[in-house]
Amino acid sequence: MKVKRGKSVSIEDVLAVARGQKKIVLDPRAIHRMEESHRFLMEAIQDGLTLYGVNTGFGLMSHVRIEPDEIEALQLNLLRSHAVGVGEPLAPEIARAIMYLRVLNLTWGYSGVSVALVKKLVELLNRGVAPVLPSQGSVGASGDLAPLAHLALLVVGEGEGWLKGRRLSGRNILKQLKMKPHVLGPKEGLALINGTQFMSGLGCISHGEASLVADWSDWIGALSLEGLRGSVVAFDSKIHAVRAHPGQVEVARRLRNILGSRGPSEISRSHENCERVQDPYSLRCMPQVHGASREVLNFSRGVVTREINSVTDNPLVFSKTRQVLSGGNFHGQVLALASDALAMAVAEWASISEQRIEKLVNPALSDLPAFLVKHGGLNSGFMIVQVAAASLVSENKTLCHPASVDSIPTSADKEDHVSMGAWSAVKLQRILKNARYVLAMELLAAAQAIDLLRPLHTTRPLERMHAWVRTLSPMVDRDRSLSKDIERIASALAVESPERFL
Repeated sequence: MKVKRGKSVSIEDVLAVARGQKKIVLDPRAIHRMEESHRFLMEAIQDGLTLYGVNTGFGLMSHVRIEPDEIEALQLNLLRSHAVGVGEPLAPEIARAIMYLRVLNLTWGYSGVSVALVKKLVELLNRGVAPVLPSQGSVGASGDLAPLAHLALLVVGEGEGWLKGRRLSGRNILKQLKMKPHVLGPKEGLALINGTQFMSGLGCISHGEASLVADWSDWIGALSLEGLRGSVVAFDSKIHAVRAHPGQVEVARRLRNILGSRGPSEISRSHENCERVQDPYSLRCMPQVHGASREVLNFSRGVVTREINSVTDNPLVFSKTRQVLSGGNFHGQVLALASDALAMAVAEWASISEQRIEKLVNPALSDLPAFLVKHGGLNSGFMIVQVAAASLVSENKTLCHPASVDSIPTSADKEDHVSMGAWSAVKLQRILKNARYVLAMELLAAAQAIDLLRPLHTTRPLERMHAWVRTLSPMVDRDRSLSKDIERIASALAVESPERFL
C-alpha cells in the first residue's frame, strides 16, 4: 500500500494495515515531502527562530527558551511526562490502526520530522508490532496526548508493545527485532503525540464494526419477521418512494431482496389470508429505523474518512512558503460529535432488535409456544434471553449520553475547551459490543422460531443463514445455558458478513 498525498486513504485501507493484511510502502513523493519539510525546519532552527515545541517549552511554559543542546532531552521528556494513560489497554488491532494513522499524518510533509523516524514506525508495523495503549487519559484536544505518548515511547525503546501475541517492553521488542532505538530530533516528540489518531483510529475500527451491525440488523430482522409470520407489504417500494430518505429506501430494498425477490416463502404463503392487518413497529418500521441509523453511519463515516486524510499536527511546517504556523487542527470536536451520533445510531439497532425478541417470546404476539420452547413450565426457554437483551439496551442508553457536550479546561486554562472525543470513541466500542450481543440473542430466538414452524421453510437466503446458525448453536429442545452460544454468535457477527447468504 503506497502512502501518497492526494490519494484518499479509506477506512478499509486502515483496517487492512491494522489486521496485518497489507504492508506499508512509503511512496517516494512522500519521502520527498518529508525531506523538504525537515530541511526547512532545521534551517529555521539554525537561523535562531523561536518555534513553539521545537526550542520552547509546552503549553503555559511556551515562553521558556530551550537551548540547542537540550532539544533532544526536551522531546524525550515530553513523551515520558505525557505517558500517563490508565485503564485497560486497547486491542492490538485498534492500537495498530492508531499507529498507522500516526504514520500517515507524518507523511503529508507538514510536521518537519525526519524520514528515519517514519521509517522506524513503518518497520514496526510491517513486522507485526502493536503498541500497548491505555484506553483512558485523553480529553481529545491538543492531540490525544497521553495515549499517543505511550505509542511514541515504543520508538525510543521505552513503553510497551505486543509482538507475536506477547506483551513486552519496548526495549525487548527492539532487541528481538534487531532494531535500534530512534534518537529524537527537533519537534519529533511533539509531532508523535499532537494529533487525533487515537480518536480516528478507534473511529475506523468502529465504522468497520458498525457496517456489519447495519447489515446483520436487516438480515436478522428479516428472519424474525418470518418467524413471526409478518407481512412484507410494508417494504413495498412505492411506500418508500414517497418519503425518499436514502437509508430507508436502501433498507426496504434489502429486505425485499432477503425476503424473496423471486416470490414469497412457504411461511409467507401459509398466512396470506390471515386477519392481521399490520405488524408491530419493530417489524413494519425496519426501513424507517434501520435506515435512519444507516444515514448517521454514512455521515459519521464521511467525517472519519476526511479526518484520516487530514493533517492534525501542531505547529505545522509549510516548507514552500517557509512558515511554521501554530493552529488547532488537533482539536477533536468533529470526531467527538460524529462518534456520539454513531453511538445513538448503533443503540437504536439494538433497541429495535430487543423489541423483536420480545415479540418472539411472547405467545400473545407470536402464536408460538411461550418463550419459544416446548414443554413450557418445566422449561423456561428464551425467557431470560429477552431480559438480558433488555439490560444491554438499557446500558446503551446510559452510554449514549454525549461526551462531546462536556469540556473541562486543562493545562492551566491554556487549553480551555476540549472535545472529550476520546471517551466518545471508547464508549462507542462498548455500545457496539452490546449491540452485537443483542443481535446474537435475536438471531438465536428467530432461528428457534423457524424451527418451531417446520415443515414450512423461509426464503433460500434465510434458510442458508438459519443453517449457518445451527452450526454454531443447536435448537433448544430443553433448557441449557445459552451464554456460550450467544458469545459464539456475537463473535461471528463481528467478523463475518451476511451478504454471503444471498
